[in-house]
Amino acid sequence: MTYVFQFGIVFDRFGELLEGAWLTVQLAAMALALGMAVALTCAYLRTAGPKPLRMLVVAYVEAVRNTPFLVQLYIVFFSLPQLGVRFEANQAALVAMVVNFGAYATEIVRAGIQSVPVGQIEVGRALGLKRFQIYRLIVLFPAIKAVFPALASQFVLLLLGSSVVAAISAKELTAIANTLQSTTFRAFEVYIVVAAMYLAIAVGFRAFFAAVYWFVFARGRER
Repeated sequence: MTYVFQFGIVFDRFGELLEGAWLTVQLAAMALALGMAVALTCAYLRTAGPKPLRMLVVAYVEAVRNTPFLVQLYIVFFSLPQLGVRFEANQAALVAMVVNFGAYATEIVRAGIQSVPVGQIEVGRALGLKRFQIYRLIVLFPAIKAVFPALASQFVLLLLGSSVVAAISAKELTAIANTLQSTTFRAFEVYIVVAAMYLAIAVGFRAFFAAVYWFVFARGRER
């Protein structure tokens, strides 16, 4: 059996795929920003907060890390409306991505905090700094520096995992690809092009994070 590739059919509607890719990037970027806010807060509470809050953060992290992202997405989109909390598909996708990334990033940031030498913290205490001031002024920067590559990798995993949100009809890249495939019946061509787009996006973000790391953390050491 000979299969004849016809990529022209896909490229005729490439604009639709670009729109889906743009939404994928937007969702991932917003999830990164909001998820990091969640992670920094939870990591602080996990390491320096009162015991009830520490236990609450542990429960949140373990619940997210030990359940499938698709199930978390379904809870946000299908279950929460029964409690009166309703989200549109794209909003539900963002909420689920923030919750998921926040949990994984919390553990990554916590590991970074624990890598900071105790002596630096003791210096902060000797200077009379309060616990949050020590966290903000002394601990946070070296902690993020230590785990920045891990955070970048986790973001790329989140970006690629965002394809799951097609299950609730969020109009990101995979959802557009599924629609295109169902109307053109050119599965090979559609998904090969989409795979190449995901690859390009992921490699682009990895290069971006490498540049950020050099500019923020590494550049000063070269002087």
